[in-house]
Amino acid sequence: MQAAEVNALSADCCIVGGGPAGLMLGYLLARAGLRAVVIEKHPDFLRDFRGDTIHPSTLEIMRQLGLLDELLTLPHQRAEKLQAEVAGEEITMADFSRLPVQCRFIAFMPQWDFLNFLAKKAAEFPGFTLLQSTAFDDFIYEGGAISGVKTLQGNEHHIIRTSLVIGADGRNSQVKAKAGLTGQSFGAPRDVLWFRLEKHPDDPQLGMGHKGPKQNFIVIDRGDYWQCGYTIQKNQFDELKLAGLDALKSTMAQVAPFSAERMAEVDEWDKLKLLSIRIDRLDHWMKPGVLCIGDAAHAMSPIGGVGVNLAIQDAVAAANMLTKPLQQGNVTLQDLQKVQRRRQFPTVATQFLQIKMSSNKRKRTTPSKVPQMISRFPFLRHLFGRLIGLGFRTEKPRYI
Repeated sequence: MQAAEVNALSADCCIVGGGPAGLMLGYLLARAGLRAVVIEKHPDFLRDFRGDTIHPSTLEIMRQLGLLDELLTLPHQRAEKLQAEVAGEEITMADFSRLPVQCRFIAFMPQWDFLNFLAKKAAEFPGFTLLQSTAFDDFIYEGGAISGVKTLQGNEHHIIRTSLVIGADGRNSQVKAKAGLTGQSFGAPRDVLWFRLEKHPDDPQLGMGHKGPKQNFIVIDRGDYWQCGYTIQKNQFDELKLAGLDALKSTMAQVAPFSAERMAEVDEWDKLKLLSIRIDRLDHWMKPGVLCIGDAAHAMSPIGGVGVNLAIQDAVAAANMLTKPLQQGNVTLQDLQKVQRRRQFPTVATQFLQIKMSSNKRKRTTPSKVPQMISRFPFLRHLFGRLIGLGFRTEKPRYI
């Protein structure tokens, strides 16, 4: 441990988790002249089927930071509307064309490209450090107060000296667990099986959204392939595996916008990735010296693809609230509480809508009334476009 102490890093803030929230916060703090260390347990950002919808709210933040034009040179697809097929009819569920921002579309971009971009931009500031293949192990306390974290690189322990730790390490947050933060779980009646289908020249122009008579087949255009998702009942995956892969492919083909023969590409179970959907949130996002943001504070359903964007908004709010106290070397519990107060309403409101929309799907024999209402009242597609595209509260970086 003494050798680790000799090589210990010192930072104004240690951020655990190199996802959207962690890297955005690290970038903003470093841009403000602070020393920010981000630790990420994986060696890179290459994880498939992660949330990679960049909403107008996030694109607007990138514009405010002067990063938008360069970001949009990266490969991406754009969706000015979100479509759904209900009872064989194509319906526009959300329209972004009237949003009061420059980018009135969702950008579908692989998350690893977005994260690599943020990491590259953050590295331009001398106060930013990204440590990959570095896992959070535990807090270090002195006099009852947090004075740093212990990290694990391979079999070696290291130390980062800091008085503020930000948990941005996702829904299975170790920071949350080690801090003893508790919360509420609201469940979710569905899970999603993600997989790829290669594109064919004669494929229909599907765009982005839910396809199929029961809206339980999801299609996202990835350029040279389709990212597909098939929603199943909660904890149904083991039962489906017992019935066999051919039976599952036959069932999926009934609701997919592709021919049954296309499912032959899914020739082994390893090509299906299970996303267990959870909706939960912490009662208190903080304790002295610790704050959780993003999925570590509130796990979202994939409905609307809003998780990444709420995480980014959390990071901006945290930077806005904590930069000055960090510069002064005195972050109080009250400072951390301000972040939760700022972000509590959009979190609760978004989860309320997701829970309501999920509960509509419990009775699969009863069609949702939402598409009927949108057909009858077209202004609703613009309202949903605003709620999905901008959320209930947008954040603007202060220290730019």
